[in-house]
Order: sequence, then C-alpha cells, then structure tokens
Amino acid sequence: MADFQIFIDGGAGTTGLQVASRLAERPDLDLLILEEDQRKDEGARRAALAKADLAILCLPDDGAIQAAQWVAEDGLNTRLIDASSAHRVATGWTYGFAEMRAGQKQAIEQAQFVSNPGCYPTGFLSLACPLRASGLLLADAMLHVPAVSGYSGGGKGLINAFEAGEEPPFFAYGLGLGHKHLPEMQHYAELSATPFFMPTVGDFAQGMLVSLPLHAAQFTQNLQASDLYDIFAEAFADQPLVSVHPVQPLADHSFLTSKGFLAANRLAGTDRLEIAIFTNASNSQFWLVAMLDNLGKGASGAAVQNLNLMLGAEMTAGLNL
Repeated sequence: MADFQIFIDGGAGTTGLQVASRLAERPDLDLLILEEDQRKDEGARRAALAKADLAILCLPDDGAIQAAQWVAEDGLNTRLIDASSAHRVATGWTYGFAEMRAGQKQAIEQAQFVSNPGCYPTGFLSLACPLRASGLLLADAMLHVPAVSGYSGGGKGLINAFEAGEEPPFFAYGLGLGHKHLPEMQHYAELSATPFFMPTVGDFAQGMLVSLPLHAAQFTQNLQASDLYDIFAEAFADQPLVSVHPVQPLADHSFLTSKGFLAANRLAGTDRLEIAIFTNASNSQFWLVAMLDNLGKGASGAAVQNLNLMLGAEMTAGLNL
C-alpha cells in the first residue's frame, strides 16, 4: 500500500504530464488524476483535494488560486505545491527553490503551501543570490538578464504552433518590460531595482540558458573569475542537482560543442542545473550562465523535488540526474 495519496490537479497539461511521468513508478505514492470529464468539475476536484495528502497544482493562475481557496474553505490539511505563478511572492507560501539560500530546504520540508519557482527565475536566482549574499552586488545593482528557453515552456498551444511551423525560429517577447516572472526575481534576489529581463524562445523543445552579464565595476570589490567560482562552489556545495563548472580555458570545457558553442538544450531531459563562468582576458567583464531544462529543474523536476522534501523522501527520488 502506498504511503501517500498525491493529486495532480491539471494532470493533462505539459507540466502535469511531466510530473506524473516522474512519479508513476514510485511505490510510496498513489497518484490521483481525474478523468477528462471530471477535470473541470468542482465537486470532483474538491473531493480529490480532500483525499490527497499532497496536491500539485498544474493549472493556470486562476485555477490554482481557486484550488488554494477550497483547501482553506474546507479546512483541509492537504499540502499544496503550486506550479503556476499565482503564489510565488504571496504571504503564507514558501518559495520552492531549495538551493536558493541556507534554510530554504528546511522551510520547504515544513511548509503546507509551496510555490514552485518559474523556470527563468530559477536560473537567475541561482546566479544572483550567491552574489547578493556575499555582498558583491548591492541591492540597487542594475542587472540585465538575457535568456532563451525551449518552446515547451509556452504550453501545448505554443508547442503545437512550433511543431506546425507557425512560429518564427527565434523570437523575443515580454517587450512591455512587465514579465510575470519579474516580481519573484526581484523579491528573492532582494533587489531594490527591477532587473532588465529579456526572455526569448528558440526552435527547440526543451532547455534553457539564463545569463547574467556583469562588468567588474558592478562589484563592490576587485575580483577574478576564480573568486566567483569559489563563491558559487561554496553556495552549492553538496547539492546533487546544482553544479558549478570550474573556470578554465574555453578549449578545456567539455560541456561546449566541438565548435565552442554553448547549446541551450544540453540539459534537456534532466532535472539538474549547471552554472558556468566566462570572462575576458582582463577579468573586466564576466558572463555568468545558468543551464537547465525549462521542464525539468525549471518546472516538473522542481515540483517533484519539493514533493520529496515535503514528504520526507530522498530529495532526488524519481528525478533525472
């Protein structure tokens, strides 16, 4: 008999399907996924929420807000992981990026309500938070964040459009400079200035590069690329899902292509995040890059990681390393 009942609310969507695939073979879990004719039925959803020990909300923002309200109205002890953007900076919700800073893992373990991070913010915060914690970047740092994601991040509609050849091979969006990920990026990096975020989508299904370009003058002290490596290596020491590549000549980086390119889809199909640090000859400019799968560590993999922490399971159980 399974130890826990897990309800995937929105199990037919891209994130829900990926979560289910990671949990399907777990003997400790019994998955509750509603049939097609019940997925929008309030009674069926409320009953599943009441039955579940933990529910993962793979829903649009409005649906996730509604589900959370039902849990409160019905006085349920059901624990929630919200994969939407509805609760990422909301009071009473714990941000589900375990490696973000000291104590975050323990907070997730104890929380009833956990908000899964956005895919782009996961990459950005993995770069910005260690620098902020070390004092190398001030709160008013004017940060630019160019990034590219695979088209699967846009859900079934964008996936179908790309695969039908209806979209350009590469496009920028969020041109109104008000992307929905900005509040969590600014909040958890503890910035007083909103980052200049430049998201793009390319003609590949899964994968992501999130960059943080910095001039030496933006830091509060003089440093070399090796100093940055030391900061990130310490921040993510003993983290099985986050690793930092040593600073070395480009020709020695085995994760680059044979032509020296950094492929955006190199971690597709995994639940890991990797960080690389590039610099010029004078160490006056630094290009920090976080690599991840937008559907892995950027979405479904993160949800499963948070589920494991909340249920007291091995953190990496069911994940693709």
